[in-house]
Amino acid sequence: MTVLSPRPDLWTLEPEVLHLNHGSYGAVPRRTQHVMAALRAEAEANPMLWFRSVPDRLTASRLSLASYLETDPAGFALVPNASAGVTAALATLPISAGSRIVLTNHAYGAVLYAAQRFASANQAEVVVVDVPLEADDETVVSLVVAELDQAAVLVVDQISSATAMVFPIAGLVAACRERGVPIVVDGAHAPGLIDAPAADGADFWTGNFHKWPSAPRATAGLVGGEKWRSAARPLIVSWSEHDERLPERFDMQGTYDYAPWIVAPESLRVLDELDWPVRRSQLSAMIDEGARVVAKALGTGVAQVVRPAATMRLVELPSSVDLTAAEYLKARVSRELKAEITLTGFDGRGFIRLSAHAYNSPRDYEELSERLPRVLA
Repeated sequence: MTVLSPRPDLWTLEPEVLHLNHGSYGAVPRRTQHVMAALRAEAEANPMLWFRSVPDRLTASRLSLASYLETDPAGFALVPNASAGVTAALATLPISAGSRIVLTNHAYGAVLYAAQRFASANQAEVVVVDVPLEADDETVVSLVVAELDQAAVLVVDQISSATAMVFPIAGLVAACRERGVPIVVDGAHAPGLIDAPAADGADFWTGNFHKWPSAPRATAGLVGGEKWRSAARPLIVSWSEHDERLPERFDMQGTYDYAPWIVAPESLRVLDELDWPVRRSQLSAMIDEGARVVAKALGTGVAQVVRPAATMRLVELPSSVDLTAAEYLKARVSRELKAEITLTGFDGRGFIRLSAHAYNSPRDYEELSERLPRVLA
């Protein structure tokens, strides 16, 4: 395995804490924090002047983030998070009585709730497709396609939060297009892990910048296909309601804190200086080995996902661990072991979802393997 040179100096994380769950809330680089603090100070020094300057600053940020995604800036809008993006997409699409909103059993919980809300409001049905953790791309597509009859929309993960599994989006988009079914891609984890994640032509794609690109939290994007751009609306009705352009319509949401959106490109510059494509490849090798080390200590194994996310892995929990106590266990691991992990369940199995970012080193996973067994016992 390539020996990494971790860069904890770029972050303000507590040095004694093993932060092995970047995939949940990310971690904002020190430099981005400083720029954001300066912007907020500027806003407080003269709020009127600040809000007059926001539209131009948002435009510059949007163009930078759209370029990073390699997507058409005319179809790229800023939203607080991927859940908001999915909700805006579902609010745009026609969902008729008796139709189906199709998801998989890997769907993020909040996205499932959104599907249920819109199904209930439109007398539609939510259909959840069971996709095995070990399914290959061809199997995934065939299982989903079998449930697309009378579908108003397919909502599918690009990288599943619960299972760190990469879905075959190009194949699913092609299948949906052939059947005239709109597809919404939940790319919450995709920016930074998949190059040009919105390039497959989904009707809507949404993804978070606060995860792997390490932008401030409440920074995400929504990409709308040309067919839907005139109809898409933000979740808050504000002064830009009648703007004919998709991006600007989503920009000004009243007295929202715009500093995270404006400063997000600074984190992209930090990643660029880290030579992120090379670093990501190294992190992938490191998380492979780290997951094996932790699994060996627990007497379990690493989940055999056909296409795992570049920097996340699932380590199976011992069968004795009660996943209904997951929140208690995570808090105890944080308090007693000074480690931050997340626990996830899928198809009756419990897992630790481990993450790797530029501030991590192989020693982090070795230390977790030394400390964790006694707490899980």
